[in-house]
Amino acid sequence: MKKIEKNEKIIEKLDVENNLDVLNESDKQSTSHKKVKIKKGKLKNKKQRPAKVKYPFRKTWGTLFKYCKRFLPATIIALVFAIGGAIFTILGPDKISDMAEVIGNGIGLGGIDMKKIATIGFTLVGFYSASVIFGYLQGYIMTVVTQKITKKMREDISTKINRLPLRYFDNTSHGDILSRVTNDVDTLGQMLNQSISGLVSAVTLFVGSIVMMFVTNWMLALVAIGASLFGFIFMGIIVGSAQKYFVAQQNQLGEINGHIEEVYNGHNVVKAFNAEKSLYSEFDKINKKLYASSFKSQFLGGLMMPMMSFVGNFGYVAVCVVGAVLSLKGISGIEDIVAFMIYVRLFTQPLSTFAQSMSSLQSAGAASYRVFEFLGERELEDESYKTEVLENAEGNIEFKNINFGYNPDKTIINDFSAKVKAGQKIAIVGPTGAGKTTMVNLLMRFYEVNSGDILIDGVSSQKLTRENVHELFCMVLQDTWLFEGTIYDNIVYNNKNIPLEKVIEASKAVGLHHFIQTLPQGYYTPLNEEANLSAGQKQLVTIARAMVDDAPMLILDEATSNVDTRTEILIQNAMDKLMTGRTSIIIAHRLSTIKNADLILVMKDGDIIESGNHQQLLEKGGFYADLYNSQFEQTA
Repeated sequence: MKKIEKNEKIIEKLDVENNLDVLNESDKQSTSHKKVKIKKGKLKNKKQRPAKVKYPFRKTWGTLFKYCKRFLPATIIALVFAIGGAIFTILGPDKISDMAEVIGNGIGLGGIDMKKIATIGFTLVGFYSASVIFGYLQGYIMTVVTQKITKKMREDISTKINRLPLRYFDNTSHGDILSRVTNDVDTLGQMLNQSISGLVSAVTLFVGSIVMMFVTNWMLALVAIGASLFGFIFMGIIVGSAQKYFVAQQNQLGEINGHIEEVYNGHNVVKAFNAEKSLYSEFDKINKKLYASSFKSQFLGGLMMPMMSFVGNFGYVAVCVVGAVLSLKGISGIEDIVAFMIYVRLFTQPLSTFAQSMSSLQSAGAASYRVFEFLGERELEDESYKTEVLENAEGNIEFKNINFGYNPDKTIINDFSAKVKAGQKIAIVGPTGAGKTTMVNLLMRFYEVNSGDILIDGVSSQKLTRENVHELFCMVLQDTWLFEGTIYDNIVYNNKNIPLEKVIEASKAVGLHHFIQTLPQGYYTPLNEEANLSAGQKQLVTIARAMVDDAPMLILDEATSNVDTRTEILIQNAMDKLMTGRTSIIIAHRLSTIKNADLILVMKDGDIIESGNHQQLLEKGGFYADLYNSQFEQTA
């Protein structure tokens, strides 16, 4: 569902600092147009989704590294602790070997040196205690760093949303955007918290175990490494095969979120048209694709753990057999076998960690790609250089030779020109698709004109910031948007220090005051099941919101479409008071609501074909007269 009021808030926050500077211009250009069209849904045209492109593994991880560079010192400290903990763990088996040697010698000599055993034991306790402390510190630091990174990423996404043009939200599934903010960021956060430090510890254990094994006995070391070599080959094959399924999983997760969000917003329409079966069928298709990609990615990723477990057990057996043979020949002692039993575990444990981390890294890499693809979308033009400001506009508006099309190859507004004098009440009418709402979008700079210009008090709107343009208008749209909060909060929306008396005055003007008084907490009643507003009452709240905003110019886009005839008359009288002294632009299909307009512009196919007041247009007997009479021909 399009929520232009919500998007107005989004675009108005252009002064928020954009912290993301990690993508260069070529990255932005390479990700800004990756859209593909998909078939229409049952309720409305489905939004375009990012194309399924080949996942650039190295580029994405390079971007992620640059993004996290401000947290690099803390990350390095955490990794040092991880390495330190792993080193203390590696040193343990060597001391256990010494203990086994003391015990063996003691048994042969008829007495065990318990003092030496105790010394070695306390040393082991110190090593393993240090390993635990280092592991705790590493885990704490990485948790803090991870949460700060994900917090910053969500902030950057929020900032990015405020800088994206309205066109992006019209062409992109809202559910897919939400999936990037929630699922993809969470996936990335879990990977940073669990996989990175674990991977560093695993590498340290792996390398350290190899070194200590060769120091202890090079023949047994070759046996252990040879037995584990198969694990590396298998892991490489799995990683190469599973990557595409992890990328597909993240894309299809965004797709299913978009579908669910769309159907949920149109739930009443689904019920009214008995579309449950067809939509369930569509959901089932997407869900099966997600199931297939998730199954394949998780299955291939899950193969690594049991395979690594097999490799570890195979290493145990190989070391025991070869160690026994070498012991019988007097080449090595029992203490070497005892130490190698632990070293084999320390050597194969990293392989299991590698296997688990590879699955997490692939999933996180796909999530990172989607997040950075969003952060790399083309933004609205930076307007910080603009210094011209209109504070108290009189309300003169001029459209000069406007040409515009939502798609470059299809122009829908053709050389549109019109002048609106300050304080005039202007109505724009015409059939559906004539370009009425498009003209409002251009006036508010939700979209930019292809050619031509729009002047406000003789100043080009292109010379003003979008925020300044939005401050000059208050809007009431056909699609109502209320947020979670009290009725008072919804009426004074984004305006500070508005007294309750002014809110009550506006509510009385639109006929909403009596209803609000019947609610448990009056104007401070939260909008929930206790204040279940009808569609018409929601529209009245938005009209009261426009009255409180008190901007010099007013835009009404089918503002009375959701209210009954009696309420429409009440609102019309209130609007007449509101429009006094203000330039007002009204878009209406109910032509009875714009009879008293100073000027009526009749649009068709993006052009003005007639203009004049109500009586003049009726006397012409042209297109407007046909529209007006067609609404009342049954009454006549």
